[in-house]
Amino acid sequence: MKILFNSKWATVFALVLSFSISVACAQNGKTFLQFEGKTGPGKGKHVVLISGDDEYRSEESMPMMAKILSETYGFNTTVLFPIEPETGDIVPSYQKNIPGLEHLQDADLVIMLIRFRDLPLDQMKQLEDYFKSGKPFIALRTSTHPFAIKDQNSPYFKWNWNSKVPGWEGGFGQQIIGETWVAHHGIHKSEGTRALVDGVDRDADHPILRGVDDIWAPTDVYSIKNLPASANVLLYGQSTAGMTPDAPLMWDKSIMPIAWTKEYKMEDGKTGKVLGSTLGSSLDFQAEDMRRLIVNASFWLLDMPEVITSELNVAIVGSYEPTMFGFDSFRKGMKVEDFK
Repeated sequence: MKILFNSKWATVFALVLSFSISVACAQNGKTFLQFEGKTGPGKGKHVVLISGDDEYRSEESMPMMAKILSETYGFNTTVLFPIEPETGDIVPSYQKNIPGLEHLQDADLVIMLIRFRDLPLDQMKQLEDYFKSGKPFIALRTSTHPFAIKDQNSPYFKWNWNSKVPGWEGGFGQQIIGETWVAHHGIHKSEGTRALVDGVDRDADHPILRGVDDIWAPTDVYSIKNLPASANVLLYGQSTAGMTPDAPLMWDKSIMPIAWTKEYKMEDGKTGKVLGSTLGSSLDFQAEDMRRLIVNASFWLLDMPEVITSELNVAIVGSYEPTMFGFDSFRKGMKVEDFK
């Protein structure tokens, strides 16, 4: 009887596991995207890329970066999107739903570009568990102000970008990444950003910067005023008088940090590492060295600096035609499968 009992429950478990895998596979391309890693140094590691901002088209850039990481370097990648439940469309301005965050449970690295999200408690709990684990992440552009929780009774209300809660001033962005939303330092949609690689006091020999020699971005410089002294600034940025790569530098404006690393620690959590950057619109990723910055950072955050060389291949896999950033300028009616 004991053997029969064990056999029965083994069969039930196998059926449940098979059903769960079938459901997960069925959702790939519907509520999230997954790319199986090819050969490469990232083989066996899982990177989750989270899009969810209503201005800088992270729904375009995250799948593109996922393909590079999977096809070229062997990482398994999962891309998550803001989904409008009624239509199943990707709607970046819909702030209350990013399905698939349970994939964080076996993630080794997170890359995110989100803005002012007010997610359900179960989705926030998945994020909290990841960050409490002390695993590394990359926070791009508006991820300095990722949350705008309206419910004052929510345990995550203190994560708000403008939090005044003692010990959580400035919310998740300030306390974990190093800065919250301050202001546009450059003129939005009029000035760009030139990364300064010479003549400034920074950690120029850092492995993340190997081969990173030329980044110009059409997005403007963000103001930074609260970055802690413990942050290690990798790149400073200068405003350009125009939104073309050859636009002159505006030396009448001060320079600002645009990429840094720091350690973070959640309450009751383990210590982890983060790369923060105020760059990151989908147009920014047309710059080869912007893609290189993220690939290099991925290996460094995963304690694989020996992989990083100045010649790492960061060529785009397939086609990539990013659209201009702006509110309500996203492509309407797009489904997850459209970004395969």
